Amino acid sequence: EDVDIPSRRVLITGATGLLGRAVFKEFNENNWNTVGCGYRRAQPRFEQINLLDSIAVHDIIHNFQPHVIVHCAAERRPDVVESQPDAASQLNVAASANLAKEAAGVGAFLIYISTDYVFDGTSPPYKETDVPNPLNLYGKTKLEGEKAVLENNEETAVLRIPVLYGEVERLEESAVTVMFDKVQFSNKSANMDHWQQRFPTNVKDVAAVCRQLAEKRMLDPSIKGTFHWSGNEQMTKYEMACAIADAFNLPSSHLRPITDSPVVGALRPKNAQLDCSKLEMLGIGQRTPFRAGIRESLWPFLVDKRWRQTVFH
Repeated sequence: EDVDIPSRRVLITGATGLLGRAVFKEFNENNWNTVGCGYRRAQPRFEQINLLDSIAVHDIIHNFQPHVIVHCAAERRPDVVESQPDAASQLNVAASANLAKEAAGVGAFLIYISTDYVFDGTSPPYKETDVPNPLNLYGKTKLEGEKAVLENNEETAVLRIPVLYGEVERLEESAVTVMFDKVQFSNKSANMDHWQQRFPTNVKDVAAVCRQLAEKRMLDPSIKGTFHWSGNEQMTKYEMACAIADAFNLPSSHLRPITDSPVVGALRPKNAQLDCSKLEMLGIGQRTPFRAGIRESLWPFLVDKRWRQTVFH
């Protein structure tokens, strides 16, 4: 019997990562013919492609002929970028430029995932038209990547997003979920940053925005350029940690707010809040309340299983 293969094709880079998995799932469950590629963790579910191998990239794009490419792959850890600048620039800039070129070659709509860290955080909220001024090398490489994709393919969309969380395979996959152990082990006090203002954003919501953007673009070729999406709950890491404790009925008195700006690691913007009204006016968007999203993401990592039984059974 005939298998119905959807006629709309999407290719997702970084499909093994936190955001990429959510984007893959979102398109796949909404009647798109979806191919994901990854590198280290690709097999068996995804195509294994080194994005720095321009021939391999050319081949997969020309063979699959996607209508849309969502480029999630990046080195997104600011401290790693500072310590490995060349490798980060290769992936965040050079590979992105090549992908944009190849997308143009087959007429594919490229969505390049960027970051709120292109801004210095001194005058939020930031509109798409505001002048970027990244404080750290990560923000600089992502901004260079934005310029590179738009120069190589003017039909591209750049989607800037802030700190992400969601269903993680390991707690370290997200700067939000990595705090869970400090929250759970309340026998020792934990210092938590209470200086930087963040807007934690669920990867499911970003995935929905990518799909809505792609589907609108299929109907309207004027959909391109730079866009912002973000959760709308402003929290420091200390406030997120307290909200996580609250969501699981755990104590938070051992968490200590640190109000000085951090002295170690890459510089961070104090408040790089993104103005999302451009997408909202297009009728695009989805926001999961932080407590609901974090509970769903973290309960598999809860150490005290008695709590889980009372809530879920």
